[in-house]
Amino acid sequence: MSNNNFTSVVSVLHVNDFDGAVEWYAKWLGRKPDVSPYEGVAEWRLAENAWIQVSLAPDPSLAGKSCVVCGVHNIETQRAVCQDAGVAASKTQDLGFIKLAQVSDPAGNTVMFVQEM
Repeated sequence: MSNNNFTSVVSVLHVNDFDGAVEWYAKWLGRKPDVSPYEGVAEWRLAENAWIQVSLAPDPSLAGKSCVVCGVHNIETQRAVCQDAGVAASKTQDLGFIKLAQVSDPAGNTVMFVQEM
């Protein structure tokens, strides 16, 4: 039996330098957070019902250990957006069925971009 009860996904990325992380994400996303529900939390809507949340780590040891995978229409376009924002993206890996590239935020969290082929 499938579960069709889901309505959204929020990926949480813990950081220790909240202001620095918000600035870094805003740089390559091209805008300030869409929502800041409370102090230490900032959220960007990437697609309908798909969000990333930058959150001040409740425990400093949690920072930098998250990974989010973001589907994109064109991997080279995304790499160019990052490069134009001064954010270094890895070289594109072509695995045949997907292409992927990734960036690491200042805390060490990984943001992976994936284009389905």
